[in-house]
Amino acid sequence: MSAIAFEQVSLRFPGAARSAVDGCTFEVQAGELVVILGPSGCGKTTLLKMVNRLYEPTQGHIFLDGLNIRKRPATELRRQIGYVIQQSGLFPHMTVAENIAVVPKLLNWGRAKTQMRVDELLQLVALPPPEYRDRYPAQLSGGQQQRVGVARALAGDPQVILMDEPFGAIDAITRTALQDEILRLQDQLQKTILFVSHDVDEALRLADRILVMQAGQIVQFDTPFNLLTQPQNDFIRDLLGTEDVVRQLGLLRVAIAMQELPDAFNVESQPRLSAQASLREALSLILKSGTEQILIFERDRPIGLVSLAQIQAAVMEKR
Repeated sequence: MSAIAFEQVSLRFPGAARSAVDGCTFEVQAGELVVILGPSGCGKTTLLKMVNRLYEPTQGHIFLDGLNIRKRPATELRRQIGYVIQQSGLFPHMTVAENIAVVPKLLNWGRAKTQMRVDELLQLVALPPPEYRDRYPAQLSGGQQQRVGVARALAGDPQVILMDEPFGAIDAITRTALQDEILRLQDQLQKTILFVSHDVDEALRLADRILVMQAGQIVQFDTPFNLLTQPQNDFIRDLLGTEDVVRQLGLLRVAIAMQELPDAFNVESQPRLSAQASLREALSLILKSGTEQILIFERDRPIGLVSLAQIQAAVMEKR
């Protein structure tokens, strides 16, 4: 069963000329990190906010763990979904510990359990509790505030976390460090995360899959690898800079250490390609032939084998 499912969901705000979200259907599996990507005004944040009922759809249904979210009280639903926004959204009059403890208190956790959870989460986001527990948000850097925001979203141990451009207002160096932190936490916790971004590099780096939106509609929902190598239209190519990526992929001979040919290998049975070809050409041949590896030639002489896994790794390294 999927963790989140949209069925023909639309939302048109009163007086709007068109729907902000238009007929969206997709599923997010448990433990996936899905980035919602697209230009400003395409409906990314609107789509995200419908999951915790900050916006209600005008058409269609949204399911969380198989249950229609409209059958649950909105307040109860929100307490069970983590939510991280741009610039952290911390309460300035509360300490770090008090900010993180907001949801546990709403869930009526005991004092000792709440304090233990606060310290556990501060350790998790690399903010030592004795040093940061009693600070106020104004005493933290932007990156530290975002770490506290992530800790607060995790406080009630939700299975689903919504992240609305959480690093959009952070400098590039800090943003990269926070992306590393999200990848580390996700590897450890395996939460289901919907992450809104307009940053292509961020999406390609973080996502298990990317949901690309344009004018309120889903254009393509796929893995980063497939979006780069099999974009469905010119909008995807332009958004991801696919052609630029392809030009940077380099030659097979340079990019990949070839596997040696096994003894008595039947060279006639394998798809083949020149060592001077690009990784894109190699990918295309593998996808068309349906094989897991191709034979590489140089001056009409077989010199080795290249597998799909090797090409994928080379593409990601170039990316």
